[in-house]
Amino acid sequence: METFLKRKLGYFSLTNIVIGDMIGAGIFTTSGLLLAQLHDPLLLLILWVIGGAIALSGALSYSELGANFPEAGGDYIFLARLFRPLAGFLSGWVSFFVGFSAPVAASSLAFSEYLVRTLPDGALPENLELTKKIIAIAIILIFTAIHYFGLESGSRVQNILTVIKIGLISTLLLTGFVFGEGSLDHFRVMKSEMLEGTTMKSVGLALMWIMFAYSGWNATTYMGSEVLNPARNIPRSLITGTLFVTFFYLLLNVLYVYAVPSGEMEGVISIGGLAANKLFNRTLDQFFSLFIALILLSAISVLVMIGPRVYYAMARSGHFFLPASKINRSSVPGIAILMQSGLAIIYIASGTFEQIITFLSFSLGIFPILAVIGVFKLRIKRKSVLKMPGYPVLPALFIIFSVVILILAYLERPVESSISLALIILGIPVYYLLQKRF
Repeated sequence: METFLKRKLGYFSLTNIVIGDMIGAGIFTTSGLLLAQLHDPLLLLILWVIGGAIALSGALSYSELGANFPEAGGDYIFLARLFRPLAGFLSGWVSFFVGFSAPVAASSLAFSEYLVRTLPDGALPENLELTKKIIAIAIILIFTAIHYFGLESGSRVQNILTVIKIGLISTLLLTGFVFGEGSLDHFRVMKSEMLEGTTMKSVGLALMWIMFAYSGWNATTYMGSEVLNPARNIPRSLITGTLFVTFFYLLLNVLYVYAVPSGEMEGVISIGGLAANKLFNRTLDQFFSLFIALILLSAISVLVMIGPRVYYAMARSGHFFLPASKINRSSVPGIAILMQSGLAIIYIASGTFEQIITFLSFSLGIFPILAVIGVFKLRIKRKSVLKMPGYPVLPALFIIFSVVILILAYLERPVESSISLALIILGIPVYYLLQKRF
């Protein structure tokens, strides 16, 4: 049986992985939750622009890291090589419990939210929440099977889903702006309403949720061992994918505000379906909700694909459970795929959508900061094989903004944030136990 991953992925597939990972549950679920925090559609749009700038800064920094360390594992490899194995382990530990399993759960729940929205009122089941969870679990099992049986078939499915995703979003944007019944008045908010309940802490929480929506700008670094010409293709895919997604995110949020009065948008999870309802009618609401459900399939697929590469890399270094290092007959880390999907199913069975994204967003924000600090270490030691533009300003801005967002988000949601920190601390004794065992 093979023990090494093979280099098969080129620029097109890698860019699709970035786009597929980034455009997921976040953009189609969080804007309503964000507006409930901000009460101001213009501030909402400004924060999406800031989020895109932060993501691009991160993508440029990770391009340099990915070119220097073209191996499977992403943050795990960067931190283990640049700092200490413990730092790498903790990032991978969080990736397993939060970084990938929780987004798989969140995206699958979002898929079920939109799919159920396509049903006529009379066809809705009595236990709606249970039905949504069953649908979410079923879709995880389907993609687990697809990616378990090979990289080529999995990447082919991913490419098809991403192309469909781009086409469907473009259709939604075009028909919405050209034929939809929206209003520019929705961008105007009374000053009293704008300021009511909006604090720096709520802005910080909003930015953390936005960065959840932008997560994936570093996706191809997790596939480093399977990338053809990584010094060229990793940076190109990260930058192209991030710029493309930022442009689409801004257009989608403008469409949401154009379609829905801010008061009606607040707190709504299936915001895309509500926007379609307002722009057209109930029939097209169902039609576009089906569109968005199909779009979310690409995000679920790519998360099921890339996360197990982290656990594979950790296990090969003796920093994770040894079975995760096993490559199956289809040349993929099959056991790691099964482990991640099993944990995602547990999240679906036990949590709500908002709890899951708050928990995972805080955890996802910590280790990229350390990784980008590693860029400074590479430059100081003159070991960087690829020097990306914007240094040192863009990496420094990424670090500063990310730290401020985490602090403000912690103050706004201390319980979920504390659980994330506790999970990281718990990983320290686990690391030393694994070291003794393996």
